[in-house]
Parts: sequence; structure tokens; C-alpha cells
Amino acid sequence: MSDSRRLIVNADDFGRSAAINRGIIATLEQGIVTSTSLMVRWPSSADAAAYARGRRDFGVGLHIDLGEWVYREGQWEPSYRVVSGTGAHAVAEEVERQLLSFQDLVGRNPTHLDSHQHAHRDEPARTAVIELGRRLGVPVRHFSPAVRYCGAFYGQTDEGEALPDAVSVDALVRILKRLPPGITELCCHPGADDRETTYGRERDWESTALRDPRVREAISAGGIRLCSFIDAQIRKEDGAVRC
Repeated sequence: MSDSRRLIVNADDFGRSAAINRGIIATLEQGIVTSTSLMVRWPSSADAAAYARGRRDFGVGLHIDLGEWVYREGQWEPSYRVVSGTGAHAVAEEVERQLLSFQDLVGRNPTHLDSHQHAHRDEPARTAVIELGRRLGVPVRHFSPAVRYCGAFYGQTDEGEALPDAVSVDALVRILKRLPPGITELCCHPGADDRETTYGRERDWESTALRDPRVREAISAGGIRLCSFIDAQIRKEDGAVRC
């Protein structure tokens, strides 16, 4: 195995709101973000897609949106559901609808697949999304063997309490120093003045850290190569990815 370390910095939730779009674009143009995942069902998805169409070097995946859960009064409750029920056929149809929307908006296939709140890790979405990844020949988060997923850069506890220290510059530098050899996808959620989601001020904190020059210096000092899913060479037969 090569000792080289490659890093894909992927910003989730592109298209969900104008504030999130601003944060993602700022961290792409001024920071270390190299890739994003588009939510096609939200009003700001058209603006996000228009930006993506003008940046063919910007890797854009499909952030499959089947619903959202929030922690209230000691338990997780649905904030919204996209598919009524849990039938595999209904979920697979919704995944296909969102793929078609992505293709219409962006004008090309997604460079990778993932999902809001990792819904595709479990059935019935799991099979549908893995099969779609195979069909398109693109990596699927958590299920592509050559890409290690890192979700450590996140500013809330499991119960939704704020964790500002987890998305500080120091925290991000520590993550970079511990990167193993191979390709890592670092997930992030930048935004700018976002007040529309339960993960709001945390997006501001992330945006600040992702644009800090000390982070770029740590990447350089560690010999880490930034890349995106669009840079990757994908072997369709096994889903492996090499930047």
C-alpha cells in the first residue's frame, strides 16, 4: 500500500438554503473544500446547480434526502419524511426521482452518492443506493472500499448539543495529522449565517475553520494531497477509487 495521503473534503447539504450555498462556495474558493453533495428537493438547489455547472472541476454528488430527524425532549423525532412508510419499492423510486432531478439540474451524473443523516446505511435505502452506485460507476459513502469516511469534524453531540471545540481550527489540524495512508473523505457542513436548520451556528464555525490558513499549512506540512471525487479513477467492477 502506498504511504501517500489523499483527502477529499466534501461539503454536505449544497442547495438546501442560500446561506448554506454561500458557505460551501466560500470554503471551496477560499478554503479546503474540494467536493460537495447536492440536495435536489430544496428551493436553493437550482442556484447551487447553476454554480456547479460553471465549475466542471467541482465534484458534485447526490445527497439523497429521505427525511430528517431531530432530538427533542429526550428522543429522536422526524422533522419531515420524504417517503411515507418504509417499503423498499417506494424508497427505490424516490432515489431514482432524485437522480433524475440531479441530472436535470446539473446536466451530468453525480460524482458520488451519499445521503442526509446517513439514511442509506440501513435498509431499505442501502440496497437501492449501492445498486445505483454500481450502475453509475461512482463511489457510495461508507461502501466504497478504497475511500475511508471521516465524520469527526462535526459540531454537535448525538443529542444535538453544540460542540464548538470539535469544529475549531485546532480540532481540524488534529484530524489532518492523524490521517492514515490512502484516500479519506472528510465530511463537513459549512454555511454562512444559516438560521434555517438545527445545525446552524455550527456551520459558521466550520466555515471559519475550513478557510483558516493554518489548516492549509497543516495539509502542506503533512504532505497531504487534496483531491475530489471528480479527480478519481473508478474501477466499476469493485467500486475502488484512486486519486
